Amino acid sequence: MKITPTETIELLRAQDDILILCHAHPDGDTLGSAYALSRALRSMGKRAAVLCEDPIPKVFAFVAADEPKADFEPQFVVAVDIATVKLMGDCVGERFGARVDLCIDHHGTNSLYAARVLLDDTAAAACEIIFRLLREMKIEITPAIADCLYLGLSTDTGCFRYSNVTSATLRAAADLIDLGADFTRINREVFETKSRAFAALERMALCSVETHFGGLYATVTVTQDMFRESGAGEDEFDRIAAIPRQIEGVLVGAAVREQKNGTYKVSVRTNPPMNAADICMRMNGGGHPAAAGCTLEGTLEESKKTLLTVVGDELRRAGKI
Repeated sequence: MKITPTETIELLRAQDDILILCHAHPDGDTLGSAYALSRALRSMGKRAAVLCEDPIPKVFAFVAADEPKADFEPQFVVAVDIATVKLMGDCVGERFGARVDLCIDHHGTNSLYAARVLLDDTAAAACEIIFRLLREMKIEITPAIADCLYLGLSTDTGCFRYSNVTSATLRAAADLIDLGADFTRINREVFETKSRAFAALERMALCSVETHFGGLYATVTVTQDMFRESGAGEDEFDRIAAIPRQIEGVLVGAAVREQKNGTYKVSVRTNPPMNAADICMRMNGGGHPAAAGCTLEGTLEESKKTLLTVVGDELRRAGKI
């Protein structure tokens, strides 16, 4: 059942022993949303903690500084920035997927799996929704909370470069800076700093670039061998996802990552008029119009062939080929 921000606030105020779930392979938005909400709820005297299937990437570790462990039996479960149960990861999804009381999300492809859902697909990030809620709740936005929220806003917008940015997004970012968000450090560490291992992985990925349909579609591939050879962690893959779309003339870019279980995680990024969510939904995935994802089974060549077929169909549908 979809609910309003006012109903969400009333619900949160009435609850305690609150567990907040992030999606697996966490990004800045799910982590920023979860830890901002956890800090805010604890400032109200509630017991709250965050749970994520996978380790927090080193570059985002600051959001969890001094945060308590989830060492209590939750009475209320909140999912943030999670469009479907399968995105929680196998263990978390099996344990909590069927008992999510509230989902706060900005994905138009949300499957409405939670008992109650606050959904705003016009928001650039889930953190934008959380920020509005905390303000309505008259909760003090400390610098630590502001850091979490700014992280989510900046990462889900490519440091405010993507088409999902609105004037409300920029106003929220400005307000968070005024409230003490250390935006210069976050921007520098998240967007401008590369580990030597990532630089090696990026070099290998660039050598894998392929283009199709006269340059309208580009792919990049990262295998487990490339992770091992470069020394880069899988949590560094997200920065690879933008590479194909940055090539001049590309309307659809896909980054294909081999996972340890042998499946392939695909991150699709598009330029207008192509819709990444439509492409990924045809492969049982989802996301946003400009950024979406899915998981494919089979060999690398089979996965790339599936992608090529689906993208070709969508380009034809759009009258581009």
